[in-house]
Amino acid sequence: MHESVLLHESLAALNVHADGIYVDATFGRGGHSGEILKLLGERGRLLAFDRDPQAVQVAKQQFADDARFEIIAEPFSAMSRELSARDLMGKVNGILMDLGVSSPQLDEAARGFSFMRDGELDMRMDPTRGFSAAEFIATAKESDLADVIYRLGEDRQSRRIARAIVTARQVEPITRTLQLAKIVADALPRHEKHKHPATRTFLALRLYVNDELGEVERTLPQAVDALAAQGRLAVISFHSLEDRIVKLYLRDEARGPQLPKDLPVRDQEIKRRIKLVDKIMPGEAELKVNPRARSAVLRVAERIR
Repeated sequence: MHESVLLHESLAALNVHADGIYVDATFGRGGHSGEILKLLGERGRLLAFDRDPQAVQVAKQQFADDARFEIIAEPFSAMSRELSARDLMGKVNGILMDLGVSSPQLDEAARGFSFMRDGELDMRMDPTRGFSAAEFIATAKESDLADVIYRLGEDRQSRRIARAIVTARQVEPITRTLQLAKIVADALPRHEKHKHPATRTFLALRLYVNDELGEVERTLPQAVDALAAQGRLAVISFHSLEDRIVKLYLRDEARGPQLPKDLPVRDQEIKRRIKLVDKIMPGEAELKVNPRARSAVLRVAERIR
């Protein structure tokens, strides 16, 4: 069963008004969307994005009869384009971005996200676009593989892992998740306690194949642009790389333009667009029922003008 992380905290952060306009940038399996809809009145409106065809199908099945809801089958980096087409830029009262992969994607072996279940080595959130993880590791240079695993997986053993992958693919194509997981594990005689040795490699490949960090970087400015005054942006991150992007972007936006120290400008004259509202971590009660929430961070900002 899919458990939405920081569900109540994120809803509280959005400060939902009954007649407001809201965006769920990552529909997933509809946990957050369903709760937002419960708080909306007849005049309220919720637009949800998801590039995963399975998630889009779930959205259509769950909320097909709800006139307040619309699912948009696009990555959230299409936010400005899609909201502009609906004349909603600058009018949105709240945006929720629940980053990363969803539990159903991890749990379905055929999607290729998990090193614990055997399936095709795909990892694409939208299997109809782009290249799969198997296609990437079949053709990538050893140096490029090492760079991706080091930069996105933050694995210091990236060169050893890349060398093992290149050696293995010369014997037979690497097309299955457990096949890759074993190659990585065999290449690392010593690894972190209580963590599967392929954890960082699978994370790196997933981030690379889906350009997840690039998606976040492109979308955050669009989300701020989309908000009305007093509109809230709530972003849930699950690992350090994406959280760092969110943290730094929101911090810089909240500071406003960095002017020379000796410039005679009063603080209230600096045109800041947002203010930081909160940073929230899962509580012990949530961690007991949903261990996947352990690395989650919710950051909240509000549009000033």
